[in-house]
Amino acid sequence: MIRDIGWPGIIRLGLVQTALGSVVVLTTSTLNRIMVVEIGLAAAIPGALVALHYAVQMLRPRWGFGSDAGGRRTPWILGGMAVLALGGFLAALATVLTADHFVPALALAIAAFLMIGVGVGASGTSLLALLASRVAEHRRAAAATTVWVMMIAGFIVTTAVVGSFLDPYTPERLVKASAGVSVVAVLLTALALFGMEPKAAPGVREDKPKLDFKAAMAEVWAEPQARRFTIFVFVSMLAYNGQDLILEPFAGLVFGLTPGETTKLAGVQHGGVLAGMVLMSAVATLFGKAAKRVLTGWMIGGCIASALLLTALSATAFAADVRWLRPVVFLLGTANGAFAAAAIASMMALAGDGARGREGTRMGLWGAAQAIAFGSGGFLGAVAVDLCRSFSPDPLVAYSAVFIGEAVLFLLSAILAVRVGRDGAAARARATTAPAASASV
Repeated sequence: MIRDIGWPGIIRLGLVQTALGSVVVLTTSTLNRIMVVEIGLAAAIPGALVALHYAVQMLRPRWGFGSDAGGRRTPWILGGMAVLALGGFLAALATVLTADHFVPALALAIAAFLMIGVGVGASGTSLLALLASRVAEHRRAAAATTVWVMMIAGFIVTTAVVGSFLDPYTPERLVKASAGVSVVAVLLTALALFGMEPKAAPGVREDKPKLDFKAAMAEVWAEPQARRFTIFVFVSMLAYNGQDLILEPFAGLVFGLTPGETTKLAGVQHGGVLAGMVLMSAVATLFGKAAKRVLTGWMIGGCIASALLLTALSATAFAADVRWLRPVVFLLGTANGAFAAAAIASMMALAGDGARGREGTRMGLWGAAQAIAFGSGGFLGAVAVDLCRSFSPDPLVAYSAVFIGEAVLFLLSAILAVRVGRDGAAARARATTAPAASASV
């Protein structure tokens, strides 16, 4: 019998998520800003590239099923990280070539972002599936939040270090920074995974016949709780990622910040996300087996607070006071972190429910919903900015309108979270009364 992973193992897997985040944050924030501000491309171009890497992640259920079927998840994690690291480096190289060789550079960028999507999907899905299948149930919510906190820590460290290194900005500095981050990410992942799983497959699901991918997906989709949660994840993450690709260009165009300053601003936002996630992790650890019952409240509250702070961000721009920018961005990150941590913790807590041996497929389904929402949110946010600027050349008006639209999406997500909470409470009530009813017969 394979032993559960304790806290030392959870921390080691969290280092893998840290490495993953360090590569991804450069592609979704710094490269995006360089393309829009320094090179002068339309915001829709980096938005489309990031959306492409999310579109590839629609295959997450297939990768999750593959790790379910094989019984070992670490080869998928390490292989995915290697593909991600190479894609991240090629994306930086393509960015610096765009100014002088647009067509071939764009082709290279498309290939690079496809690799990034494959790497994130294969590595991230298998990592969370490993946690869901090897962590004791009462630790899953806290473990998921802890791992995500470590990913945000990777965001913060990377943006702080790279932000300092990039000023004054040169294309050579960008390529060197990306190469260094990619090499460190692969090495850290390899060290963290060493000895984590036995070399031989542990014989997963010997008591039930093997299913093909379509049958496994049908089995998971037939679970009401999994189906309801998939819908919630899509809508809520659509709202969550709307400002991801436009925050740095917004700060550069509206407040005149330099590339290094906007990269550091992204670090401020991720610092707030970290604070919100740490708080949520402490709550999940404190409540232990009862954590499922409090997660819904955190999701609802985080969504409402995010809506209010996006409105405040728009007001800060109209006030033209840069002193309020960082505090508002930090608080927005905190609200986002509290909501996201609760959603991720719920995802981990529910991944082990239902049929055994389907953790990877289940996590892949939710990961695909999240990826589609992330890609759609980032791309639609960037396109919305371009569209608004076609009506009003003032970037302040364009970005503020988009922020208000994202606030509305967060309010809709809060309403959906209420429904998910009611469904979960009804399911727990049925599970509690069923044994008693059976005993009275």
